[in-house]
Amino acid sequence: MIQEVIGVGGMGSVYRARDLHFPSVVKLVAVKEMINRAPDPLVRKTVIQNFEREANILATLNHPSIPRIYDYFSEESRSYLVLEFIHGKDLEAIINETAGFLTEDRVLGWAIELCDVLAFLHAHKPDPIIFRDMKPSNVMVNPTDHIILVDFGIAKPFQVGQKGTMIGTEGYSPPEQYRGEAGPLADIYALGATIHHALCRRDPRLEPPFSFGERPLRKINPLVSAELEAVVDAALQYNPEDRFNSAESMKEALIAAGRKTGILNRVSTVSVQSSGGIKPLWVFQCEDEVRGAPLYHDGSVYIGSYDHNLYSLNAADGKLNWKYATDGGVVTRPAAFESNIFIGSEDRRLHAVNARTGKVDWTYYTEGRVHSSPRIAEGHVFFGSDDQHIHAVNLLSGRAVWTFETAAPVRSTPFVAHDSVFAGCENGDFYCVDFRGELKWHYKAKMAVTSSPCEADGVVYFGSLDSSFYALDARAGWVIWRFRMGKGSISSPNKVEGMVFIGSADGNIYGIDTHTSKEVWRFKTDHQVSSSPVMYKDAIYCGSADGNLYCLDSHTGRLRWKFTTKGPITGSPLVYDDIVYIGSTDHFLYTLLA
Repeated sequence: MIQEVIGVGGMGSVYRARDLHFPSVVKLVAVKEMINRAPDPLVRKTVIQNFEREANILATLNHPSIPRIYDYFSEESRSYLVLEFIHGKDLEAIINETAGFLTEDRVLGWAIELCDVLAFLHAHKPDPIIFRDMKPSNVMVNPTDHIILVDFGIAKPFQVGQKGTMIGTEGYSPPEQYRGEAGPLADIYALGATIHHALCRRDPRLEPPFSFGERPLRKINPLVSAELEAVVDAALQYNPEDRFNSAESMKEALIAAGRKTGILNRVSTVSVQSSGGIKPLWVFQCEDEVRGAPLYHDGSVYIGSYDHNLYSLNAADGKLNWKYATDGGVVTRPAAFESNIFIGSEDRRLHAVNARTGKVDWTYYTEGRVHSSPRIAEGHVFFGSDDQHIHAVNLLSGRAVWTFETAAPVRSTPFVAHDSVFAGCENGDFYCVDFRGELKWHYKAKMAVTSSPCEADGVVYFGSLDSSFYALDARAGWVIWRFRMGKGSISSPNKVEGMVFIGSADGNIYGIDTHTSKEVWRFKTDHQVSSSPVMYKDAIYCGSADGNLYCLDSHTGRLRWKFTTKGPITGSPLVYDDIVYIGSTDHFLYTLLA
């Protein structure tokens, strides 16, 4: 059922309509109409073929920044495409409506997304798809500030050496497109022109062709960084060979520019995902739940899974390097030292695995399942076991140096500072042990201490299932302060400068002043928080059993963005070099721009 006209072109109109196949819900679609008025039969045939080509291209594309096609049909001289309805405005309208200049972080986010979708099109099989009409009016911006590329009317498969007709939009199209030689680098030029227009509000259709060099970005808009200007200039080079050689390389240059200027930290629209958040750079699927945290080491990411495997993945693209099989579920976070990766397993062992080959170097046996992640210090691996011991193992030989008996299973990851090893156990006892394995002091909480402690400035912090968050004197073990939460916590605290952050089963992530023990802020999720908060630059990253990874402002606790997975997140995120790695019980490891 047609509701209204939302666009008018030279060949027809675009309508907003309701799909009556779903009477119980309101499903909106866009209906694109093409009226074939050409008197010449050959021209009429060509027009129909071009319209059908758009339908066929869209039918082969599956990308969150490209509208889905639902149907294609013709009636007499009219043809119709039924497409996903995109809420929002096109970029040209946003440029025209904005008073002053658009902010660089906002435009940078859109530019990275557009590179992402162009890279997808250019990698299309069997032939690359050349969009050929990149311009602000063909870029929709939805209510969450993500982009969708629309109007594939002149897009076409690319074949080397094949010439076409001069087609495109004057001002945005590069010189070679006027000669009918549009390839992937033509889209790079048009994207540069689109970014230039967005940043300086100068419509290239009103300027002499190929004259961007005569109106430098920063001369028109001094707020644009030199780094971003250099990227746009490279994309707008007259000769194709002087531009970026791919959309992917342009995307990398944009990200590098954002990192160098610090602007990337403010970009929350770097990519788009239909699940309601940010599109991963890559994902890797394990065979069972990912309950633990990942490790980055020497260009690879290591993650354990409940499928009994430790995985080594290429950090750049997520490709599998190797996997190492244990005899039990792996919920611990790996640790690395030189050429070995160390991992504990429910098979009651600590495994030392060669980082290059994935072959075992040695294994160390305990009498209980290992849920405590290994901690490396002073030539030793420290970890706890359900056998009610803290173990200190020689890094090279895999032999026990000492064991310390506790009152209950140890699932807390030891923290090593100065000459002390701190760890809690499941009956509420919290221990400080020296490097000889002898007790220095112990403190008794009312319920289990599964939370892994951290120590800073002579204070050790940990949570407990008794609903308290403790700060103890690291030398003597007496209580400095205690913070009351709504429920217990197995989340591990993270202390940065004058703040400490922790999650709780009450569903909150807390930011607490370490000097006053007062709550600075709390952020409410939709389920318990077992994940441990990680701070990177000025943001806190933390998962929740509601399936979301949250990025919060560390000073205020306000939400910057969230990424939704299909299962509870119990492990902690890893943030390295502006990339966030997070595992989910939906079996996937995700990588996102921080």
